[in-house]
Amino acid sequence: MIKVLVVDDDFMVAKIHSGYVSRVTGFEVVGTAHTGADALRAVGELRPELVLLDIYLPDMDGLAVLRELRAGTARPSADPDVIVITAARDLDTVRGAIRGGALHYLIKPFSYEALRDQLENFRSLHRSLSAMPGDAPAAQQDVDRLFGSRARGSSAPPKGVSSETARIVEDILRERSAEGGDLSATECADATALSRVSARKYLEHFVMTGRAEVRLRYGGTGRPERRYRWL
Repeated sequence: MIKVLVVDDDFMVAKIHSGYVSRVTGFEVVGTAHTGADALRAVGELRPELVLLDIYLPDMDGLAVLRELRAGTARPSADPDVIVITAARDLDTVRGAIRGGALHYLIKPFSYEALRDQLENFRSLHRSLSAMPGDAPAAQQDVDRLFGSRARGSSAPPKGVSSETARIVEDILRERSAEGGDLSATECADATALSRVSARKYLEHFVMTGRAEVRLRYGGTGRPERRYRWL
């Protein structure tokens, strides 16, 4: 099992994300933290392989936590990988996450499927690294494969769908966004003759790759509606 620490200042959000992680085979949430100091302490005590790290924390921002982790402050031998999960959209924060060595950057609110895809990519990377002999030099093809597994899913269409359909969904979303509007998965399905589940899969792919954003629209009873807009 891959041990995961969930860091978020919001107790309910941390609970939701922990539930997402628990649904993915091979992952176990070993703890949650709601401040930067608690996150560093938990890394040292729980030794997770992966940290889901929020940026907006009450005592220090997530980028500072990331720098402390890379500096070995928590414990010299504790050096988990990090996926940033945040509502922060500014480029300085994104650059800081990249420079700090974050594996990926998920913008809230994101779906279970978006997090699952990143966890599965991490699991593939983790297995590839574990299968390589630690005392042998890496061949170029090994390095290419490892870095390819980190990048997988960053721009290619989701598994099981076509680039042609992705372009159709993109055109519709671009057109609606150019008019100042946004689009739900149901509206996208009606416009493309896709199922609502398939339409949402494409829309979430665009969100995950940074080409679209999603906002929640509240109204009436039931779950809030996810509305998508091309960036």
